[in-house]
Amino acid sequence: MSSREPIRTRGRATIVGAAVASLAAGAALLPTWSAAAADAAAPAVDAGTRATFQRLADAVFTDRTNALVTGERSAKPLTDGFSGDVRLSADTARDEDAALAALDRRKDRLARLGETYRTADTTVTLNATRVTGRTAKATVTETTTLTYDKVRGDESGDEPRTTGFQARHELTFTADRRGDWQLTAIRDTDRGIAVNTLAKPSVKAPTVDDTMPSAPRAATTYPAPAKPKTLTGTALNYRAMATYAEKYWRTYNKDYPDFDGQGAGGDCTNFVSQSLKAGGWKHVPGYVYDYTRWFGNAEIQSHSFIGVNEWSWFAQNSKRTTSLANVYQMDVGDVLQIDFDKDGSKDHTMIVTYRSPQGVPYLTYHSNDTYRRSLSSIIASYRTSAYYAYRT
Repeated sequence: MSSREPIRTRGRATIVGAAVASLAAGAALLPTWSAAAADAAAPAVDAGTRATFQRLADAVFTDRTNALVTGERSAKPLTDGFSGDVRLSADTARDEDAALAALDRRKDRLARLGETYRTADTTVTLNATRVTGRTAKATVTETTTLTYDKVRGDESGDEPRTTGFQARHELTFTADRRGDWQLTAIRDTDRGIAVNTLAKPSVKAPTVDDTMPSAPRAATTYPAPAKPKTLTGTALNYRAMATYAEKYWRTYNKDYPDFDGQGAGGDCTNFVSQSLKAGGWKHVPGYVYDYTRWFGNAEIQSHSFIGVNEWSWFAQNSKRTTSLANVYQMDVGDVLQIDFDKDGSKDHTMIVTYRSPQGVPYLTYHSNDTYRRSLSSIIASYRTSAYYAYRT
């Protein structure tokens, strides 16, 4: 019998006809049911998908650091998708375009200050992935090294060769109805100031008691009036302070607690206190809440050892520091604090670990973990902040 001939057996025809009618009746419901099933089914995040998450994150942060060097972007547009159909969402792509434009402007500001970078190297490590339905949250660590060009025409060859930092981020990926992932949000989980960070750090200002000693603000103009500092022949070892900070800027000293975890308030002042202690600052035992006391070890720390404002109060009250009129007067072992939003509460603490022959201090700090970042770069990034410079 030809395959085109009708089925002639009445019984079979009736059965087949009924089956076809039944299928036809169900067909109207099939697309709606399939879409609902597809929407309900969460795609799996396997090792290949996680690797693609990491590659996309690497490309995003590499573009950011490259904007500070050449302004060039990844050869592959991030909205085109990587292997495994992972790409930037349209909104995230617009946000990144704006970020890259702002970083390019920062590059131009730094160039006018005489600072440029020759190369940049960025790598991203995927720490963990948490999946809930169609949403995946990936925590990553960005490690970046920028190679300095000559700063202010230095011919001595004595400028730092590189600056580097580590930053932690949380990336949110969302799967569409086809199961393809898009990067829909990037959140910095550090409270600190990375060279390629744009948003003002989110800091919760503590209550500031007006009876506490208030340090005067420092000017940020370059060049600064001379304020030489004797690095040798004193009771303090400023070189030891810098050596300690540059040893532990990324690999933390296990003899002290790490306050960089989320909700812990940041490790910046704790790190600077450790560096000062390594250079000769002595403990002043007492009550932990008393800002006239200063001490810290693995078991206990005074608030002045770990708190930004409390450290400032202790430093001034104890006469261990004097205030500098201009931030560019700082030298090795001196301390810089920033009040990002000028609300009267200081937010961040850093220590100078190098000063160039041209009079540019370089800061090393935690939150973000950063090595020898130039003062010019910090000021160019946070132009509307208040700065406080302490001679130790």
